[in-house]
Amino acid sequence: MAKPVSRRRFATAVGGALIAAAAAPTVARSASAPTDGNAAPAAAATDAYTQQFLTQYNKIKDPANGYFSKDGIPYHCVETLIVEAPDHGHQTTSEAFSFWFWLEATYGRVSGDWTAFNNAWTTAEHYIIPQHVDQPSNSSYNASSPATYAPEWPDPSSYPSPLDSSVSVGQDPLAGELTSTYGTSDIYGMHWLMDVDNVYGYGNTPGTGAENGPGAGPSYINSYQRGAQESVWETIPQPCTDLMKYGGTNGYLDLFVKQSDAYAKQWKYTNAPDADSRAVQAAYWALRWATAQGAQGQVAPSVQKAAKMGDFLRYALFDKYFKQIGSCTSPTGCSPGSGRSSEHYLLAWYYAWGGAEPGGGWAWRIGDGASHQGYQNPLAAYAMSTVASLTPTSPTAQSDWSKSLTRQLEFYRWLQSAEGAIAGGCTNSWNGAYGTPPAGTPTFYGMAYDWEPVYHDPPSNNWFGMQAWSMERVAEYYYVTGDATAKTLLDKWVKWASSVTTVTATGFQIPSDLSWTGQPDTWSSTSPGSNAGLHVSVTDYGNDVGVCAAYVKTLTYYAAKSGDTASAGLAKSLLDAMATMADSKGISVPETRKDYNRFGDTVYVPSGWSGKMPNGDAIKPGVTFLDIRSWYKSDPDFPKVQAYLNGGAVPSFTYHRFWAQADIAMAFAVYGELIVGGTSSGDTTAPSAPTGLKVSGTTSSTVSLTWTAATDNVAVTGYNVYRGSTLAGSSTTTSFTDTGLAGSAQYSYTVKAFDAAGNLSAASSAVTATTTAGSGDTTPPSAPTNLAVSGTTATGVSLTWTAATDNVGVTGYDVYRGSTLAGSSTTTSFTDSGLTAATQYSYTVKAKDAAGNVSAASGAVTATTLSGSTGGGSVKVQYKNNDSSPSDNQIKPGLQLVNTGTSALTLSTVTVRYWFTGESGASTYSTYIDYAALGSSNVTTKVVSTTARTGADHYLEIGFTSGAGSLAAGKNTGDIQTRLNKTDWSNFNEANDYSYGTNTSYADAPKITVYVNGTLAYGTEP
Repeated sequence: MAKPVSRRRFATAVGGALIAAAAAPTVARSASAPTDGNAAPAAAATDAYTQQFLTQYNKIKDPANGYFSKDGIPYHCVETLIVEAPDHGHQTTSEAFSFWFWLEATYGRVSGDWTAFNNAWTTAEHYIIPQHVDQPSNSSYNASSPATYAPEWPDPSSYPSPLDSSVSVGQDPLAGELTSTYGTSDIYGMHWLMDVDNVYGYGNTPGTGAENGPGAGPSYINSYQRGAQESVWETIPQPCTDLMKYGGTNGYLDLFVKQSDAYAKQWKYTNAPDADSRAVQAAYWALRWATAQGAQGQVAPSVQKAAKMGDFLRYALFDKYFKQIGSCTSPTGCSPGSGRSSEHYLLAWYYAWGGAEPGGGWAWRIGDGASHQGYQNPLAAYAMSTVASLTPTSPTAQSDWSKSLTRQLEFYRWLQSAEGAIAGGCTNSWNGAYGTPPAGTPTFYGMAYDWEPVYHDPPSNNWFGMQAWSMERVAEYYYVTGDATAKTLLDKWVKWASSVTTVTATGFQIPSDLSWTGQPDTWSSTSPGSNAGLHVSVTDYGNDVGVCAAYVKTLTYYAAKSGDTASAGLAKSLLDAMATMADSKGISVPETRKDYNRFGDTVYVPSGWSGKMPNGDAIKPGVTFLDIRSWYKSDPDFPKVQAYLNGGAVPSFTYHRFWAQADIAMAFAVYGELIVGGTSSGDTTAPSAPTGLKVSGTTSSTVSLTWTAATDNVAVTGYNVYRGSTLAGSSTTTSFTDTGLAGSAQYSYTVKAFDAAGNLSAASSAVTATTTAGSGDTTPPSAPTNLAVSGTTATGVSLTWTAATDNVGVTGYDVYRGSTLAGSSTTTSFTDSGLTAATQYSYTVKAKDAAGNVSAASGAVTATTLSGSTGGGSVKVQYKNNDSSPSDNQIKPGLQLVNTGTSALTLSTVTVRYWFTGESGASTYSTYIDYAALGSSNVTTKVVSTTARTGADHYLEIGFTSGAGSLAAGKNTGDIQTRLNKTDWSNFNEANDYSYGTNTSYADAPKITVYVNGTLAYGTEP
């Protein structure tokens, strides 16, 4: 059954009803073959499952099967006609490279030959990791000003997005130490997408920094750039090095970003953090397996590259514009970060970097505030914080990844539904523009819950593959460490997943699409909620072999560590069923693709924009996905699509995706290693418990510990340190310092040893430690004064106050709504959002200092929210202020209409009124449309004089011509930038205008009214 596909969804589920019980494993258990110090083959194919791995591996590596290009680059898919995240099969992704590393690591374990593993890394450095010439101006990067802010918008039609230098950004704390550590300002990370056969023809050939055009070799490209609603069918691909040779007058740049000055030739890359962390994960297993063979020296250079990649991967742990984490509800109200205040410690959806071509002295870097559960990788974080060979070299890298490990496990715990599946994620920047989340939205360290973070077509967490990919990493981490939190997560998840899985001898049915209701409890690390109101349901099933492979590996690692025979039996049944689906190129099943009717989808191009693709395809308003990819018509499989577009049958394809075929191979290998053959070394003996645990030092925020080494029949490889029942961290030595603790608090610690086979010792005896009292400062700040209400809306109250004083220094303020903490601020202003219209609230403020002393409360003020909208229509208007001066001679409202109904809205029936006072001066006005995403010629404006009322004696009326067309349900018009002045250019006083607001990003505006066919549909007139 076909599904809509969007970015990074690399598989489409196929329907089929299958019912049966899982069978228990029947293959006899056997030990792995012994090895010697000369690194002879580590394990022959002594069982049927390892042999299945080798059979599948050989199919992937057979040149006749077409998994690799002539340059040795893995394609996304053997077949060329495939549209999902890449829009062509012979593109490749950093995802494919990471699965290649992992596949070759597994082959190294089985064969003892590490040549292919090292070759994969060499190929990656040449192609998917940009070389210096491909990112030439990093030395001009200013870490104090990482990038210019540009808001994200919900829909492609709102682009290009204007750069806004008035919004402050934070400081990048990584750049200096990375440059110092590696002696270069270049980024060492994989770009996510490459056109391996140069089908588009940009010719951004790695190692050239050029647009070599059609006929050149592999080419860096990019696609998604225009908001959460942009599916793969709505993208306009562009070259990563844009020398303005193709596209329009400004290349492709002005499709995405709007700026007032001239566009410059430039380069830009995007990193997919799940791929880079998977590369580290693969290197961890290569190191572990090679060490067991005595061959660690053979993989050392590649492992070092993975550690370096992990150093730069830390950019994914920071907010997009390095703003503070938590309580970010407006671009200007969200404070710029410094140090670690902008670090959320989760693996975000991307990080990106770019700059001018040589001769232009600038470069930029951004992280991302949106984090998805499917991207987290606790095993990689564990490896980079505890395994010496994989710990990045930069001074703060180990501590960053150590804290990331803890934060990721908390993240999973926060998102686990009542049934066991993991919900979407969180964002530090609501709607990509630091907006205000809906009232009642739960938070994780101040970041808002989002059930579909990053993309919405289709919702990003509806695909079961995100569950299997992510929980497989949790299962590996649990297998390696025995971590109790990971086990608790897996106990619940495996029980749920198993309950919705059926399998026969020749087929299986696993979840394909999921649906979510409710939301998690706001996170408390000391008292996590039960998430009783957060639920998942399966809305469709399928037999996606790639997803099944990840699912099997999850079950296998979990079973091997926990001893759960039911999970091992289900894994075996699924593998046995998949083995019956083999063909000459791998293991695959047919897929029907109803979504291929979207070849005819219109791709949004702004009014007045025109350009050409390298092959001459026109880019202009009204073009379709296929119009700018006319080369697809020559694909041998396209007649099946054309017949479908002409009203024929839904086409069916059998695909061989590289990542899926690699994961299938590894699923057989892991089962053969852990269930059939035992651990890779055959070692099942746990180390002795550590002894002599003692406290070697304390501060107000740290406890240092030492202990006597444990012993093992082979060798102890590390220690897990537990604070109570929580894993505080790990160490490869006999000492550890626990950080980030509270002052004057008592903590209890134990330590467990582990070996290379993942065996975990009993706990040491416990010790307790009490942190010191801190700075000794016991004097609280003075109470804030002059608390005042500076503004109200239907859902918000804005406050200001006079700063408190302190003997050392005030560090912030807590704002109370009645007796409830509404939020905190580091400035003397705060906006409380998510309130109820026409309701009175009381507020007080308290100051606090670095020692935790809190002042008395300020005097109380009361505020009443506005009455909200009337009319009950199915449309609303959002407003932002485009004029920073309320007393100059122009008014500049930014507006966008949103269709909140269930059917299309004819825009020619709609008018909008912005209410203002004219003051003295001329009574005649000039009006302008400076920009409209739907075309300035389709928007009308006039000023109307009205009976004087509070805050208004005129209104600016905005209307639409028939050329504006209709606005689909759930869509918005995009940016409409209006402007007016009196004909004598005398000044206004906007501060007393009814519709005036100070917000500089779009927000609902109930004091601007909307009418449909002359009837009030939204807002309240003055």
